[in-house]
Amino acid sequence: MHFKESEITQQVAATAKQFAEQYIRPNLMIWDESQEFPVQVFKEMGKLGLMGVLVPHEYGGAGLGYYEYNAIIQEIAKVCGSIGLSVAAHNSLCTNHILSFGTEKQKQLWLPKLATAEWIGAWGLTEPNTGSDAGNMQTTAVKEGDKWILNGTKSWITHGKSGDIAVVICRTGEPRKSGNSTAFVVERGTPGFSAGKKENKLGMRASETAEMIFDNCIITDDNRLGNVGDGFRQAMKILDGGRISIAALSVGIAKGAYEASLKYAQERHQFDQPIANFQGISFKLADMATEIMASDLLIWQACDLKTRGENVTKAGAMAKYYASEIAVKTANDAVQIFGGYGYTKDFPVEKFYRDAKLCTIGEGTSEIQKLVISREVLNQ
Repeated sequence: MHFKESEITQQVAATAKQFAEQYIRPNLMIWDESQEFPVQVFKEMGKLGLMGVLVPHEYGGAGLGYYEYNAIIQEIAKVCGSIGLSVAAHNSLCTNHILSFGTEKQKQLWLPKLATAEWIGAWGLTEPNTGSDAGNMQTTAVKEGDKWILNGTKSWITHGKSGDIAVVICRTGEPRKSGNSTAFVVERGTPGFSAGKKENKLGMRASETAEMIFDNCIITDDNRLGNVGDGFRQAMKILDGGRISIAALSVGIAKGAYEASLKYAQERHQFDQPIANFQGISFKLADMATEIMASDLLIWQACDLKTRGENVTKAGAMAKYYASEIAVKTANDAVQIFGGYGYTKDFPVEKFYRDAKLCTIGEGTSEIQKLVISREVLNQ
């Protein structure tokens, strides 16, 4: 494994950085305050291939790999975690699930619309009473003839209200039994499929989070992804890759907080000198830089394994766990470096502080990551 970014990765990162500075930075606090999900921004990203990063050219995607995907998420999250989160959820969850487990007909039908952001994707596993306990989900799919009838509620769903299409994991067997769930694709506008409550969140406020409600929602068997009973196993494989993107999101937020802190510490004067000269500040910056680099290296390892088609469960969980905790620590230290100014919305670190916490919760909490890691190391 080498650590030098390829020319294509550098070019893709530069494109994402330029887009974030031009289209995201001027409006990020407006969107944050109003909790607006800026759909048009994602349409513009679709034109650049940023919404179909991993999708092959034949389905309208950019045909890039995980190194480029990591770079894109980081550059966007350096500016706004909310937009980075939505890009990650669209790419690695909904779109990647169809890419990984769909039939050729299903890929041809749905991927071109997702890869260009003509359609925004959602992915539904979590429920009000089954977060980490996904095997006990209450949303069911019952087969009648060649149709499936879906009933239940999915919660904490990114793009649960504005998404045009959703991959939904439903229980098709007994609770907590092996092979008890199946994945389906449901298009917005299907009778019985509606949006519920939109969450009023601490951070990531421009990334829409809402319920998806299924009330006798009828779909055909053509909307089933893979075999009956494979839904949870599929979801775990999708989350393996998704954790790489949340790790990248975490590092992007951490880098944004760190770069703002570095600049401020060199400009802010106390006792006739920059506060960066004081050990209490310089040591914080040293910790930030070291821990961010360590996070980056964990992500690179996971990207390397994913690119070579090897098992990425442990590496992805390690990257996600460590990077997300470091994002929270870095953002916290950034607020401390800024002092009173860090507690105001006039400076960027308070938003990094609010956004970072989600990274330790979404797509598996830090506690779940430690569970995954411990099982992997104990079963070697």
